Amino acid sequence: MTALTRLEDKPAHEHAIPTAGSLKQCYEQLLLGDDAGQRRALGKAFLQAQLQRATDLPEEMPEEVSALQSFVEQHSTDVARQYADYLSARKEGGPRQFFSNKAHALFFLQAVSPTKLVDGAWLYGLLQHWRDPRFEGLICTYLEELGDGNPAQNHVVIYRKLLGELGLQDTGVIADEHYLQGAIQLALGECADDFLPEVIGYNLGYEQLPLHLLISAYELSELGIDPYYFTLHVTIDNASTGHAQKAVQSVLQLLPIEGDREDFLRRVALGYRLNDLGQGSRAIIESFDLYAEVLNMLERKRPFGQHMHSDYCRFEGKTVNQWLSSPEQLPGFLAAMENKGWIKRHQNPQESRFWQLIEGDGAAMFGVFSPYEKQLLHDWISGDWTAERSTPAVRRESSGAVEPTLAADPDIQSLQTALEGLPAAEQMSVLIPWLSAHRHAHPAGLMATRRFIELKSSLR
Repeated sequence: MTALTRLEDKPAHEHAIPTAGSLKQCYEQLLLGDDAGQRRALGKAFLQAQLQRATDLPEEMPEEVSALQSFVEQHSTDVARQYADYLSARKEGGPRQFFSNKAHALFFLQAVSPTKLVDGAWLYGLLQHWRDPRFEGLICTYLEELGDGNPAQNHVVIYRKLLGELGLQDTGVIADEHYLQGAIQLALGECADDFLPEVIGYNLGYEQLPLHLLISAYELSELGIDPYYFTLHVTIDNASTGHAQKAVQSVLQLLPIEGDREDFLRRVALGYRLNDLGQGSRAIIESFDLYAEVLNMLERKRPFGQHMHSDYCRFEGKTVNQWLSSPEQLPGFLAAMENKGWIKRHQNPQESRFWQLIEGDGAAMFGVFSPYEKQLLHDWISGDWTAERSTPAVRRESSGAVEPTLAADPDIQSLQTALEGLPAAEQMSVLIPWLSAHRHAHPAGLMATRRFIELKSSLR
């Protein structure tokens, strides 16, 4: 496998995540902050810190610009070969290589959501260059990330829909370190003027087709989870005509003619290495421990449940409230329920009394656990009981995303009022803020994207 991979295929780097402040807080300020000046200042400081860390990472980009296209093509060839090997192994009866069960897949989808929900954000700051043909490939890439204003193809709309269908909307379970790459993308989008070479380099590293997408799509589908978000990226991130090819062309088109080409390329290479910071998807997948996740989930529930149970039910002489009085007792509590027969490991969960309390008609604890939490418990109880018996291998076609009724949407009305009477060129400056990471997946943002594309074409 070549070194040129998107974040999802990269292992966690040895460098520790900076502890000064919360990455989630930085991410949210960059995404949701009202003051553009403050967002840019935060983004600049954050990027400078991350670029300093990236200087210690191995150099992977070819030094010669002329070698970029062949480098990317070789990567694509390598991925195709590795995926063929994967499919061959699966056809011969080999197990899934990524997801041991459905809970494992849900853990992954939730952990990578901070990055997926700002997909393409690193290119937002380049929209102001819509008149400059050198930026055409990068702007086209960004607009395609936005689905060209079509909600059924807008990447953020698609991923939000997927999370909603699976009940994965509790951000409190996401580790702070998983916000790092999303924060980098948002910061690059806010600070494109100051970090143009780094944006170009990051885009080059991110927009290569990774093996991860192919395997994830295959195994998610096996587990009955809609893989459309991942299959969509397989088609657009190709080295022939897709985002990967556009990324190479953008380096060549924006390389200075008489300026300091060496410094420009050095900064492009450094931006490329930003992709290697933090925990990549392979490392996230490999970090999953079902039993540990069950205990973590119970610990999150424990403060709310430790005083909610009556004293009539006892396990090994202790009431449920006593078992829930401290986190150290949770493993013993699970063992006690297993010893008493309330949990029957490695069997159909329906045969466990504990499961009957949380799922099914008349369940006494109905609504206490989220879909993800129930899946954790279900798969832990199932254990060696064949997962396919409880998770049918159903292949689902994407139902797409439906745009809500727009007639009474106040943001639509506000945008239409702001555009009214303006010359076409002036409308562009009104539209661009609606194409930001925070806004483009909303109805007004989708409309703004379509209008931006229409005007951009007519004003050439």
